[in-house]
Amino acid sequence: MSVDTIQDGESAASTATVGDVILKITPAAMSTVLEIRATEENPEGLALRVEITGKKGVEFSYDLSFDDIDSLTDGYATYTVGPLAVAIPDESVDNLRGAELDLPKAGGQGGLVIRNPNRSDPMAGIDIDLTGDIPNKVNQLLEHAINPALASHGGYANLVGVDEKNNVYVYMGGGCQGCSASAMTLKMGIQRSIKEHIPEVLEVIDATDHTQGDNPYYS
Repeated sequence: MSVDTIQDGESAASTATVGDVILKITPAAMSTVLEIRATEENPEGLALRVEITGKKGVEFSYDLSFDDIDSLTDGYATYTVGPLAVAIPDESVDNLRGAELDLPKAGGQGGLVIRNPNRSDPMAGIDIDLTGDIPNKVNQLLEHAINPALASHGGYANLVGVDEKNNVYVYMGGGCQGCSASAMTLKMGIQRSIKEHIPEVLEVIDATDHTQGDNPYYS
């Protein structure tokens, strides 16, 4: 049984879609999903079902499976992207809208990863008085506000240093090291919090080696 696949260089935008697209799928992830689906019985009759099953700290947990298209009617938002039908339970729609299914950026990592802008901001509600120079202020913010928030999903951030341009270098460890969402945590959480509370900081730069650490991806 033949299965259509996305060719190299084809973009998601050029792939015919039917229905309201909730979870985006990159061409690379689409190719992988179709390859996996092709190993199933009656692959063209299967939809990719994506559900948010819970939350650990600020991160959502997900379940991805192939289910019979005809069984996913009531209670699901469904749409097609090229040859692939996608079904998302109604209760997961809001928290998956705008998210993207992709392959890991780091070479050699297997599985799929969901990048979700709807995850909670781990730095929300920080209110702290900081004193001293930039390194002292950053360390105070990390110790008293940022790391307690990151600890909820096993992560932490340490100050590596500050350069002459007031760029702050941060190392992310624990559950943040190698995590597919760590770049979003840095940009949307840590960076925003440091620059908001210490306006003299120019940029916050991730100094972590994300090729190390636990494999955070969904396989």
